[in-house]
Amino acid sequence: MARGGKFSRKSDVGQRIPTSSMADIAFLLLVFFMVTTIFKLEDGLPVEMPKAEAAIQIPRERVSHIWIDRLGNISINDKLMHVEQIEGVVYKKLLENPNLIVAFNTDKQTPFDIVDDVMEELKQANATRVSFTADFEKKGS
Repeated sequence: MARGGKFSRKSDVGQRIPTSSMADIAFLLLVFFMVTTIFKLEDGLPVEMPKAEAAIQIPRERVSHIWIDRLGNISINDKLMHVEQIEGVVYKKLLENPNLIVAFNTDKQTPFDIVDDVMEELKQANATRVSFTADFEKKGS
């Protein structure tokens, strides 16, 4: 005890947040988000493709996919649309990329009149490079 019955404190207790492992935590969070992030590619509509015996892979940036399911629903870039809207959308895409290839992804049970209507819209948009997509099938399968 100090004189006069008073206590005196000599130690200075401060409040500090430990930051020694902050970089490790930030790195682990970065790795976690990189691993769990999903980069969504075009899903289109659920279609069952017809089978083909030969196929050619085309670079993704040169292709625009049109999806048509067996009920006649049409999708371009994951957006549902009507047949009448296709000409405008494809025309804008052709202005951005004159070498654009339009790929049809149609269900094997899609009514042909819908495919024909879409082809007419592509003619109006002057889309002359058209590809019909199919699943690859080995001979004898």
